[in-house]
Amino acid sequence: MTSPDRTRDRPRPSVGRARRTLDHARRAVSDWVVRSPGTHVWLLVLAVTSGVIAVVSPGVRAFLLHHNSTNLVQLREHPVRVLVVSALWIETPSGFLVYFVLFELVHATAERWLGTWRWLTAVAVAHVGATLVSQQAVRLGIRYERLPRSMAHTVDIGVSYGLAGAAGVLTYLVPRPWRWGYAAGVLAFFGWSVVTGRTFTDLGHFTALLLGFACYALTPAAGRGRGGRRPPSGRDGRALVTPDGSGSAGTTP
Repeated sequence: MTSPDRTRDRPRPSVGRARRTLDHARRAVSDWVVRSPGTHVWLLVLAVTSGVIAVVSPGVRAFLLHHNSTNLVQLREHPVRVLVVSALWIETPSGFLVYFVLFELVHATAERWLGTWRWLTAVAVAHVGATLVSQQAVRLGIRYERLPRSMAHTVDIGVSYGLAGAAGVLTYLVPRPWRWGYAAGVLAFFGWSVVTGRTFTDLGHFTALLLGFACYALTPAAGRGRGGRRPPSGRDGRALVTPDGSGSAGTTP
């Protein structure tokens, strides 16, 4: 017969299940973050810069946003710097939580699928390309007197071009036939904004989406198409290679 003391000391089944569930959730979150490091470093930087924007005076805030913008003036004077740092700020700090959700849904998914460097390449292509196209539209608008000259100093800052590009390249992750519905949906969403909004940022988002579509060569599907079946990969994602330099036909140990 079990003594009262031992019965009291034995962990309850419900407590054990709760601990296992919590441990499983922790491992899942850890795996998600570890396999999408670029997304979460980017989010951390955005959290810091958004905090700075939220606490500084309006004058300092205006200086920071204009100084780090990819407007015509800054692109002419500091093109490389502003193309990089403009993606590390958002204009409205209160929107950080929305971007947090979008980063987890779009960027983290794309990074885990493509790998960090391919994902970063696709995002950079979309961000830089969309910025240059949209600001060229601003330049032409000023030149032909359709836009005021003050637009050369406008605030053009944020992460949305990169998000649109990542949304575009994720098209190739969606299985057929749902892929075509997804592509039509994002095209309609960003295309409608161009038609109704007709701003340079609307044009930038649509351009970024198209550039994301154009990044098919970075996807695993393109790799299989070029060389048939890819060599087996190790747990770290690198192909297994035999001493003669060919891909191993074995399995991951």
